Amino acid sequence: RRLTPSGAVGSGVMRVRVDQSLCTGHQMCAIAAPAVFGADDFGNATLLIDGDLPAELEPGVRRAQGNCPEQAISIDA
Repeated sequence: RRLTPSGAVGSGVMRVRVDQSLCTGHQMCAIAAPAVFGADDFGNATLLIDGDLPAELEPGVRRAQGNCPEQAISIDA
């Protein structure tokens, strides 16, 4: 279970996506959440976790989303 931004208890389900058409390989995501984001052969972001993310990774993923200069990261929570 996790708290939503409003402070209510959420379902605990969080998924992240990277829009490959927007990613240009700055790798800010991998710095913010190295357990979740990696790089392909061209330096563009890849996801290291498939499916629901553990709650303890949420802060790093949200930091990665906020720091992505191309806004290529989306979160479904």
